[in-house]
Amino acid sequence: MAKLIPVECFDLIIFGGTGDLAMRKLLPALYHRDRDQQFVDDSRIIAVGRSPLSHDEYLGTVEAALRENLAEGEFDQEQWQALARRIHYVDADATTPDAWGDLVELLTGYEDRVRVAYLATAPGLFGAIAEGLRINALITEHSRIVLEKPLGRDLESASTINDRVGACFAENQIYRIDHYLGKETVQNLLALRFGNSLFEPLWRRGAIDHVQITVAEELGVGGRIEFYDNVGALRDMVQNHLLQLVCLTAMEPPSSLHHDAVRDEKIKVLRALRPIDADGAKTNTIRGRYTAGAVDGKTVPGYAEELGKEESDTETFVALKLEINNWRWSNVPFYVRTGKRLKHKLSEIVVQFQDVPHSIFPEQQFNVLPNRLTIRLQPDEGVKLSVMAKEPGPGGFDLRPVSLDLSFEETFGLRYPDAYERLLMEVLRGNPALFMRRDEVDAAWEYVDSIIEAWQSSRQKVESYVAGTWGPTAASMLLDRDGRNWHNDD
Repeated sequence: MAKLIPVECFDLIIFGGTGDLAMRKLLPALYHRDRDQQFVDDSRIIAVGRSPLSHDEYLGTVEAALRENLAEGEFDQEQWQALARRIHYVDADATTPDAWGDLVELLTGYEDRVRVAYLATAPGLFGAIAEGLRINALITEHSRIVLEKPLGRDLESASTINDRVGACFAENQIYRIDHYLGKETVQNLLALRFGNSLFEPLWRRGAIDHVQITVAEELGVGGRIEFYDNVGALRDMVQNHLLQLVCLTAMEPPSSLHHDAVRDEKIKVLRALRPIDADGAKTNTIRGRYTAGAVDGKTVPGYAEELGKEESDTETFVALKLEINNWRWSNVPFYVRTGKRLKHKLSEIVVQFQDVPHSIFPEQQFNVLPNRLTIRLQPDEGVKLSVMAKEPGPGGFDLRPVSLDLSFEETFGLRYPDAYERLLMEVLRGNPALFMRRDEVDAAWEYVDSIIEAWQSSRQKVESYVAGTWGPTAASMLLDRDGRNWHNDD
């Protein structure tokens, strides 16, 4: 296990400190990092919320959230007391900076330490909070600001947010978060590609037939229904999570792990994506929305029932065939899909290699399957390589696929840190490599906006799919007409 090095003294200000993200993800992540002694004694966690809570009332809320969201047996009263001593609560309206007196008083005199403002709020508040920090002279040379996704709903709104925040903070102080980049397996994708001579010579056309990227969820929209109905799966998942995974899978080797070297290669991939126009949208994109069905043996309602109206045009599923216009990936399609209420919770990258050019096993001609590398992001993070092997025994030369399977948890024998744990530590250390640069955000929105425009001009309808399946039938046809199939882990 890598040695855990404490970060320098900090003040972490969580705007939206009473919200779902803070309670479900951020505070449990901070609990784990504090338990592993990565915080020096004087570091503080300052939660800012609109609820008129006393300090003790807020701590009671946090304790209840930790007991609910930590794994069974992880909550320890002594460790909680140690974390509680770091926590302060400030009742303030983020949109009224002239009423931030309590926050200003709490931060005065601590200008020499790392100061991180984490915006766990709606994106419409990002600009106002950044301006409030500037108006109250709370931005120091050691300040950083973290912007949660989604960053806008199109290029225009994202640019507005970036302009307002950028007027207050330098670009190297802005950390645009995508929690998929904090997943350990995503980090291991770089190690797999660039730390082994085995894969990189084959990571290209001529060896790889196609790539599949799946981010599937069993859950429906739930309490986000009003927000989600104005966003949809393309904006919510493809613009950030899936395009980032495409970039890391497809990018050229960076000169180093320096954050700009990595991000320079990612932006090249985004700019090389072949645009999808109205005609291309009909053949290369699928939109879907779940109807009532059963997930994990439990009956669940359809999207329209949850929303309370039938006339919504929002997609809860999207599948795309992406093509990258460069030498490495010419004629190697990337198929991506994501959706709510699918059969299993699953996030993975599947790299399918080409068939052998000539089989010397004629009786096995229908059983010699192409090699497949599966990088599992969740659940059970790991890497699996499928190869052909001979069945034991004297009965003939019968082949079957076998897997070289690496489970990270079993191999390294430790609890896998949540993505937010890594990302929070990287912000506190001042390492922006796992965060999105503005030009990445802009390029991703340009691509997604063009698809939305193509959908609108072609009036592409939303296909129905039953909850608990792998999505619309048309999604299977997207690969079937190319002579391929989705890798469904059934």
